[in-house]
Amino acid sequence: MIQRVTDDRGRELLIAKAPTRVVSLVPSDTLTVAALGCAAALVGRTDYCVLPESVARAVPTVGGTKNPKLDAILALSPDLVLANQEENTRGDVEALAQQGVRVYVAFPKRVAEGIAHMAKLARVFGVESDSHVKDLCKRGYEAIRQAEASRAGRPAVRTFCPIWMDPLMTIHGSTFISDMLAMAGAENVFADRERRYPLAADLGTRAPLDAERVGARDKRYPRVTMEEVNARSPELVLLPDEPHPFTEEDADVFRRQLTPASANGAVVKVDGKDLCWYGARSVEGLSRVRKLVERYA
Repeated sequence: MIQRVTDDRGRELLIAKAPTRVVSLVPSDTLTVAALGCAAALVGRTDYCVLPESVARAVPTVGGTKNPKLDAILALSPDLVLANQEENTRGDVEALAQQGVRVYVAFPKRVAEGIAHMAKLARVFGVESDSHVKDLCKRGYEAIRQAEASRAGRPAVRTFCPIWMDPLMTIHGSTFISDMLAMAGAENVFADRERRYPLAADLGTRAPLDAERVGARDKRYPRVTMEEVNARSPELVLLPDEPHPFTEEDADVFRRQLTPASANGAVVKVDGKDLCWYGARSVEGLSRVRKLVERYA
């Protein structure tokens, strides 16, 4: 039976049979494919696809997420390439498609969308009826239900989560990380703050460009000042180890700020994969982030 699957760019892919030669350009998808029991189909991965370790050791790399080696991908003769609208460049995706490669582009912005994406991949690989896959998806949705029940009636913990240190950069509410925080009982203190262009406008030293000149540029990752952070009075500061590996020296900078978080010893390092890897990682990752946030509730 031919599967009709629509990716997050609205393109319909016709899947006549389960793919057997897959290149994953998304670290979280590499993990999810393995969790679905389909690791044997992986023939290529990125340098950042490090989990599961056994898969990373066995599958050759094709470069980074932003600069994959297209010739190396084509040489692997993939029948499917997994990509992400944010992780991978449009130029690379279009170049592969022009060579006749089937590319599935994902772009989950919510934890539930990530679990739904995992279920859709199960259909692509023809394993949606496997008992362990059904159990995995069930546990994912159950983790969401438990998180929603846990945060109901409890004040959210005002949280600052930077993703880069210099310049200091954080997340808007329309990001996967922000939804992960919300599901875990945290309130992203910069949920309403869009990125302004150019950098000087983002930092408040000049007027921003108007919407027409900004065009389609991504506004979900604002660059902020430490003064803005202090003004928003976070009760918790979470420092992930990716995409920027925040150090103890970075943590000390936040501990010296005049915020409730610094006053209460709530400047905490966290596994970035639990915050931003969608799909299989979220099944357990959501519970870990929830437990961490609830310590400071």
